[in-house]
Amino acid sequence: MRKNNYIFSLFIIGILYFIFGFVTWLNSLLIPFLRTACELTDSQAYFVTFAFYISYFVMAIPSSWILKKTGFAKGMSVGLIVMALGALIFIPAAYERSYVLFLCGLFVMGTGLSLLQTAANPYITILGPIESAAKRMSIMGLFNKIAGMIGILVLGSILFSEMETLNNEILHLTGNAREIELNLLVQRLLMPYIIMAISLFAVSFMILLARLPEVTQQTDTNSADDFNAQKSIFNFPYLWLGIMALFLYVGVEVIAIDTLGLYGETQGISKELAPKLGTFSLIALTIGYLVGIYLVPKHISQAQALSYSAVIGFVFAVIAICTSGITSVVFIILLSFAHSVMWPAIWPLAINDLGKHTPLASAFLIMAIAGGAVLPLLYGSWATSIDNRHLPYLILLPCYIFIFYYATYGYKAGRR
Repeated sequence: MRKNNYIFSLFIIGILYFIFGFVTWLNSLLIPFLRTACELTDSQAYFVTFAFYISYFVMAIPSSWILKKTGFAKGMSVGLIVMALGALIFIPAAYERSYVLFLCGLFVMGTGLSLLQTAANPYITILGPIESAAKRMSIMGLFNKIAGMIGILVLGSILFSEMETLNNEILHLTGNAREIELNLLVQRLLMPYIIMAISLFAVSFMILLARLPEVTQQTDTNSADDFNAQKSIFNFPYLWLGIMALFLYVGVEVIAIDTLGLYGETQGISKELAPKLGTFSLIALTIGYLVGIYLVPKHISQAQALSYSAVIGFVFAVIAICTSGITSVVFIILLSFAHSVMWPAIWPLAINDLGKHTPLASAFLIMAIAGGAVLPLLYGSWATSIDNRHLPYLILLPCYIFIFYYATYGYKAGRR
């Protein structure tokens, strides 16, 4: 690919990663906000992450079929339009104060994102040498996290303005007066999601005009590809172990950020500040991405970076579980630093040398994002059943152990 096309393609994918981050990390605000506005329990509130992330599992393979028909550019444009339609569902959801409609909107937005991710992740992986794929994905990750910080700060200031006072007032209201206040509260979502829908439609149109160059996976460049082309996709143990590693990674990353708002409240942080703690997590992720860009692959391999990250995550989780108050919250935030290189390291390790199987393997990896649906829901159910938001963080520990296994042995399983 010529240099100008390469830079242009990176710029376009960077915009898409910005959109991924802006939309995805707003869930950390929606969980505590909808918990109050729709009067939910913890386990009910975490259906926000379930509805959003389960769409990746449902739509990943259909997304790969769509991309085969449309190509990257048109497929990305369709994904953005679907996301915009999901944002528009928030309008009737807010007027009706319907949690089910909010979940439908989140599922539709996740559906659009699954199409975008199915295109963007393999695209950025095969855009250059596989050895530096983690570096390119880390650079794209910066766009993702910066967007998340902007989204949390902007929407957080809209949704949680004077939240402490309002929450106290609602607690003392009953009947119609309470319903009126809750309806006014939930309608704070209207304008942000209308603006989001308009912006997504505009970017979709821009992508169509951009004429993004197509990049295809080379499958006949070496003997390894020739050998692997003769095998079934089920004959690559390192791929399936990578899918499980990605499933667990996404789960722990979402838990570490999206549970912070409600957990922070139990540790003495105000209702106005607690939902914005995710900003600090995204800062930690950004710092980790910068470290990863510097270290991988120049100083350490992708597998080494993943193993170090798993160990750091395990240690930080143990400290967070064994402490309380601000100290515990800080170490939950620091978990995001440990997570920063996991996605860009697992992905290329899992799809390396798959040849013609790469597109389908990428779809399976996208399905693994459903870890963000399942693990937070398990955390929330556990927290509700024991009325404790602290102890359920134990769910993180076996996840880090498996990720460490994949980084040291699993990624080599079944390789020629």
